[in-house]
Amino acid sequence: MGLGGTWDTTEYGTAEIERAAAALEAALDSGFTWFDHADIYGRGKAEAVFGEVVARWPGLRERIVIQTKCGIRLPGGDRPGLYDVRRDTILERVRESLRRLRIDYLDVLLLHRPDPLADPAEIAGALTLLHEEGLVRQFGVSNMSGQQIGHLHAHLDLPLVANQLEMSLHRRDWLEAGVLVNTAEATSNGFPLGTLEYCREHGIALQAWGPLAQGRYTGRPETAADDNAAQLVASLAAAKGTTPETVVLWWLQRHPAGIAPVIGSKNPDRIRACRDAVTGQPRLTHEEWYDLWIAARGAPLP
Repeated sequence: MGLGGTWDTTEYGTAEIERAAAALEAALDSGFTWFDHADIYGRGKAEAVFGEVVARWPGLRERIVIQTKCGIRLPGGDRPGLYDVRRDTILERVRESLRRLRIDYLDVLLLHRPDPLADPAEIAGALTLLHEEGLVRQFGVSNMSGQQIGHLHAHLDLPLVANQLEMSLHRRDWLEAGVLVNTAEATSNGFPLGTLEYCREHGIALQAWGPLAQGRYTGRPETAADDNAAQLVASLAAAKGTTPETVVLWWLQRHPAGIAPVIGSKNPDRIRACRDAVTGQPRLTHEEWYDLWIAARGAPLP
């Protein structure tokens, strides 16, 4: 999301390309091969500078998975931002992303946000056409509930391979929805119960955006609970010979849903700090996982 510079212009220069190259090199050195984009990031500049790097790096395209998203229209003039996953919009946005990324096909396309006016049969038609034309190999969604995914599934013969949600040690509603049943707290949770279960039953991978929680547990705590959890994170990292960032990611990866964190940083040092999480084998015990959860909650479990 941060590649390409600020969001107040569509222009970028050599410096932004070099920063993208440094981030990409750090990611590859750390074992990351899956790269997540969206057509709106940096008003298109994130895809564009990434595409510049790919075009200048012989053989890189074959080594990586490129995923992007469409479905959000940014504010413009007097018009507010809105969601748009109509057939023609999807087709147009995908072709624009391919041009910016300088590639012939996308490995994965996600629908960025649910559009209340969307016709699922029309969406399915657009995705099927993109697949038949060889422009997109696989499809998924972002920020959708299990019921919304099921509604789309009913009109689509192609499988959906991913659902990207905000998930972290700080953003825990996806987790707590399942344990707050029959408690007073359940009414304020808001996360659609059954979404994780639907994804697991249908082979839909869960991708976590914002998994590092903007550094709340790795140097930028905002509350007393954050500070307590951060101290525990640091202690576990020291004991296990890794970084605090890795421990925070391990907490997500320890969940049996097989959550894949999407590292949002463009900082090479921060990217490299996550390298021990690439193996997907979190070294947290059952008790350590719960200790982190309770510390971050700032209150005992119900």
